[in-house]
Amino acid sequence: VMAAAAGAASPADKERFICIYPAYLNNKKTIAEGRRIPIDKAVENPTSTEIQDVCVAVGFNVLLEKNKMYPREWNRDVQYRGRVRIQLKQDDGNPCLPQFPTRKSVMLYAAETIPKLKTRTQKMGGSDQSLQQGEGGKKGKGKKKK
Repeated sequence: VMAAAAGAASPADKERFICIYPAYLNNKKTIAEGRRIPIDKAVENPTSTEIQDVCVAVGFNVLLEKNKMYPREWNRDVQYRGRVRIQLKQDDGNPCLPQFPTRKSVMLYAAETIPKLKTRTQKMGGSDQSLQQGEGGKKGKGKKKK
């Protein structure tokens, strides 16, 4: 039985891919809520698709699991769903990509790269204004209630 278990535990096996949930990289989350990298390096609400995109682009073997949920994520919205599995190591135990020896290095890279994605850079142009308007709107509503 042990031999079979050891065989299945090959790093190239899908079961052995590391999991990265969007919560790990989200600057809106606290450490207690599942953030795993420093807040100044984290991204605003990353999606599993974005994590997948940056990891595929750098050459990782990636598996997107759309319907998986991060256990600590209370919000069941589609945008918070999904996790990315990444093959970190080859069969012989060496990293697939030498520049990413640890899961932390992958997370930091993804968080650093996601803001540069085309989908992000285009959205950012318009969202700055809408954010300001939104804040103004909230203030206005507060005054009306009084």
